[in-house]
Amino acid sequence: MNSRLHSALRMLPQYLSQHVLLSAAALALGIAVSLPLLIAARHSARVRWPVLAAASLIQTVPSIALLALFYPLLLGLSALTQRLFGWRFAALGFLPSLLALTLYSILPILRNGITAILNLDPAIMQAARGVGMTSRQRLLRVELPLAAPMLMAGVRTSAVWVIGTATLATPVGQTSLGNYIFTGLQMEDWIWVVFGCGVAVALALVTDQLLALIELGLARRRPVLAWLGVCVLLAGVATAAAVPLRAVQRGGYVVGAKNFSEQYILASLIAQRIRAAGHPVTERTGLGSSLAFQALAANELDVYVDYSGTLWNDVLHRNSTPSRAVMLRELTRTLRERYGVTLLGALGYENAYVLAMRPGEAKALGVRTIADLARVAPRLRLGADLEFFARPTWRDLRHRYGLHFRTLRQFEPTFMYSALMSREVDVIAAFSSDGRIAADHLVVLKDPLHVIPPYDAVILLAPRRAQDPVLRAALAPLIGAIPVGLMRRANYLVDRPHAKRSARQAAQWLARAIHLP
Repeated sequence: MNSRLHSALRMLPQYLSQHVLLSAAALALGIAVSLPLLIAARHSARVRWPVLAAASLIQTVPSIALLALFYPLLLGLSALTQRLFGWRFAALGFLPSLLALTLYSILPILRNGITAILNLDPAIMQAARGVGMTSRQRLLRVELPLAAPMLMAGVRTSAVWVIGTATLATPVGQTSLGNYIFTGLQMEDWIWVVFGCGVAVALALVTDQLLALIELGLARRRPVLAWLGVCVLLAGVATAAAVPLRAVQRGGYVVGAKNFSEQYILASLIAQRIRAAGHPVTERTGLGSSLAFQALAANELDVYVDYSGTLWNDVLHRNSTPSRAVMLRELTRTLRERYGVTLLGALGYENAYVLAMRPGEAKALGVRTIADLARVAPRLRLGADLEFFARPTWRDLRHRYGLHFRTLRQFEPTFMYSALMSREVDVIAAFSSDGRIAADHLVVLKDPLHVIPPYDAVILLAPRRAQDPVLRAALAPLIGAIPVGLMRRANYLVDRPHAKRSARQAAQWLARAIHLP
């Protein structure tokens, strides 16, 4: 426990500083957008209704979906600026997170401000007109000062929302306190989960109280209190900005990873190899499959590990199931021609989808193959990760074997195994390189029709790194060097219930096990 807490504390300056900068930028931009809208809408129902309706509509979009949707939009815009002006911007990480959080921050500020102005005492407004104030003077000297306390209440609400929602920026490549939460959930490291949540809560509470001090100063006409709150907030943001950022330095490399234990381990292993060659590295973990490949093809990642079956089905949209050699050869050629992506080589093991059951239940039902499973499937419950049911692999399995389960449920991979062992589901779409299969003595069902394609782990390089000598030299010893048995053991170091290791420690163990120089 002490080692995990120490590990969490070691990452705190990096995660907290990035969370503060993202939240502060989004809140500042939200205020900058909201105030002109407030001014335009305060006395015009024709403007007020669509503005508030649009802001309310944004709140109905799930926050993680809004964060994810901005990435392909920005990626397209970046490609357009590249073609038109010869430059492009980073579409992964800070920018999509900033834009999504800004949109989420608008509604409380806008609604509170409009409500405050509309409910001002009519006598005060009449008096202002009576002394000859212009519309601009009434706004600056009467409406905004009187509405300021309630407007600040909206800012406080918005700030808490933004700080909380910023933890969801991790899947789009932005470092935040969400790194603790997503990594901890995946690895069942509850110390990291609780630590990340606790720090996010503390940050929200401190920010809320400082904004409350500003609100109190405005309400009581005590500028000293308001300025004190402002100065402390600015000092906090300045301190966060001063923390050294482990970002992409000049000549540095960006290593990507998807959102499960094996990917964290492999990303750490690759990063260690590059650092050993004397080069800085940034790790962007917790990415979805499609987003990771898009980011690589757009040169926003330099290298990551993917799986041949995933690339075959999801990137090339192929429905056939060729042999392993044919698939790798075709992937190598097509990824290079179509996307400029280099398939450097296979690591030496496969992480395929497999259907697995508890041994006692499989024996009682007489199920050894997926064909056997089809006979009893209508009374069983199937659990899978968040992507499986949208993949061609599931469609083909269902069609070829006639699989019809009683219920289908989706889980984070870690919780999927727990659901099977706690009998919440009867069958899971597991991963063949997962150490929990052996640890839990699960029965892996055979695929007699060979519907599931090969899922060899392969190293992919971004177009700009295709001939990079440093990267190729650092990664060449990994090609064909990792047998599935060692990968399972490395995964289980991270996934086992007790005496867990971090992904970095598991990567170091794996490097020693395969005798890397």
